[in-house]
Parts: sequence; C-alpha cells; structure tokens
Amino acid sequence: MKLAAALIGLSSLTLAAGSAGADEIRIGQTLPYSGPASGFGAIGRTQEAFFEKVNAEGGVNGRKVKFITLDDAYSPPKTVEQTRKLVEQDEVLMMFGSLGTATNSAVQRYLNAKKVPQLFVLSGATKWADPQKNPWTMPGMAAYESEGVVYAKYVLQAKPDAKIAILAQNDDFGRDYVAGFKRALGSKAAGMIIAEASYETSAPTISSQLSTLKASGANVLFGVVLGKFTSQMVKGVAEIGWKPELSFVPTSASSISFLEPAGLDNAVGLISSSNQKDTMDPQWADDPGVKSYFAFMKQYMPTADLSNSNYAAGYHYATLLMTVLSACKDDVSRDNILKQAASLKEVKLPLLLPGMSVSTGPDDYLPFQQLQLRRFNGKSWVPFGDILDDR
Repeated sequence: MKLAAALIGLSSLTLAAGSAGADEIRIGQTLPYSGPASGFGAIGRTQEAFFEKVNAEGGVNGRKVKFITLDDAYSPPKTVEQTRKLVEQDEVLMMFGSLGTATNSAVQRYLNAKKVPQLFVLSGATKWADPQKNPWTMPGMAAYESEGVVYAKYVLQAKPDAKIAILAQNDDFGRDYVAGFKRALGSKAAGMIIAEASYETSAPTISSQLSTLKASGANVLFGVVLGKFTSQMVKGVAEIGWKPELSFVPTSASSISFLEPAGLDNAVGLISSSNQKDTMDPQWADDPGVKSYFAFMKQYMPTADLSNSNYAAGYHYATLLMTVLSACKDDVSRDNILKQAASLKEVKLPLLLPGMSVSTGPDDYLPFQQLQLRRFNGKSWVPFGDILDDR
C-alpha cells in the first residue's frame, strides 16, 4: 500500500509538472552578444522586452512565454553548444530568429533531425526556404536572390543600355545576390555585365578591385558588400573619381553606421531596398504601427538608442512570431507551430511597408517576397517606385 501511495504521489507530481509545462511556451534563440557582430544583440534584447510585455498582458492564449536568448558570439561551434543546451536542457519548443548563415547552418541538420522548428532565420540565404529537404527550417528575411532580382528589374527599366560592373563578397552571401541579379537580366546579362570582381572577407581593402571595375567603363555598379566593405566601396569610388549613374548595395549594407565612415555626401544617390518602415523617418510619425513601436520602446526600453534599426528589427520579427503563436490556439505542439508558420495568409505587420503582407505555404517558405527601392539623399533613405517582387 505504501508503494502504491508512493506511485500515486509520483504520478501526481508528474501530472503537475506536465500541467505547468503546458502553461508555458519556451522559445530559444542564439545571437552574438559578444564579438565583432555584437551590435545585433539589440534584436534579442528587444524581443526579451516584447515577450515581457506579452506576459504582462496575459500571455498567448493564456500561456506565458519563456524566451531564452543566449550568446553565440557569431561562432558556429558556440552556436552548436548553445542550441543543444536550449533544446536538451531548457527544453525549448522552437528556435526563433537566430542570426547568421554559418551559425544557423551549423545546427540546421540537428534541429531538423530533432523536429524542432527553426523559425525565421535571420539570413537571406536561399537554402533556408527548402521545405522538401529541411521542413523544420524557415527563413525570416527576403532572400538575397530575390533582392538581386529587384535591382536587376530596376536596371532594365531605368537604364536598359547599362554597362554593369559587379563587386561581390566571395561567399554564399555574394553568390546568391549575383545569381538573382543575373537571373532577372536573363539573356541580356552577358552583354550588359562587362566586369566582375570579388573580395575575401579577410582582405584589408578592395581598392584594387574598384580601380579595375572603373577601368572597364561601367556606368552601373552593383556592390554586394557588407560591413566595413560598404564604407570602403562608397569612399573608394569617390576617391578615384568614378561616378556610376546607378549604384546599388544590399539592404543589409544600408545602415547609416556603414555609410558614415565613408562620408554621407559620398553616399548620395546610392540605391538599396527595404520592406520595413524606417521608424526614424518623419513620414511615419503618425503611422499607427510606428507609434505603437515607440510607445513600447518608451515603456520597456527607455534608454535604447532609437536610431539603431536593430531595435525595430527585433520588434518587427517578434510581431511575426506572435501571429504564429496566436494562430496555434490550444495546440502549441511543434507540429502545429510549424503548420501555422507555413499557413500565413496576407498577414499585415505593424512595421511592414504599406501594400506589403506576409504569406507562406507548405511549399513556399519565404515570408517576405516584396521590396521597395529607396535612394539615399545624404541624411536618410527615401522610398521610390512601386513595390517589386521576385516574380
């Protein structure tokens, strides 16, 4: 009888533990809070505050969110270590919004084998949108190839007789952009692209590549650059007196913090793209979505530098995840989380540009396929033209 009573007691404790777990949604994330990419840590800090707000307002369908974001220093081995901890010790239901191509690649096979959703990866590599090969992984950014397509479409429209030079980072990031760009140019690519150069991320400078590209006589420059190489390209082009009629950089290279070292005057006319409202742009001052974002920041992150776009990015992706979690209703199993993430229908998000929405399907994992071009005027990015997509 004592044994039976003990077993009944143990069973009761197990049920209680299961019940407690059912009232909590555990979400894991890795981000670089240290190291050279630590600036992106602002994304995770914003999301911590966002879910604090969600919990204060009653949670998601009555469940509280336990958001656990860990430092991987942008190092794949560290990403593996932290992701295993989150899955095996912290028992998270999913991974969400982890940053980087190499870092996410290091854990993709593991998470798919474990059938743990790897949602809204912060990288535009094409490989994330492959539901047949990796059904538990879903991208969270417009694909680099899609962005390349958008730039090429504009070149064909604005300067059909263009002589194009391409400078690209020699990795998947650079190759994806160039592949999309050439695909959209189609049969005209061979005649329009008159020079190509690449650089390694370990290179100290790209001055020799810029000189070679200028010598080709190109009047359009597509620079698939990132970080310090954005600054070097913008400044270097000005220093050698090269004035392409059109110059493009990726969305991920368009931060003012990359342009300032080159001199903002040198960046005037530069073209990039976006699908997100620039919260610091006066044109959105009375926009309800932007006002809600500022109200949130004032209450939960009052000391944050609002000019840092990573805070807005963190908020933006958190609102996307909330759409998925809300749609799960009473079933927060991994299967249903994935099902709902792959069933989004024209979802409007507070910081998405007007006319844009998020849609996914079982065979279409790309949530963001629309972009709008924007041009730098020396102070800020000014949108122009119609909304474009990769079709």
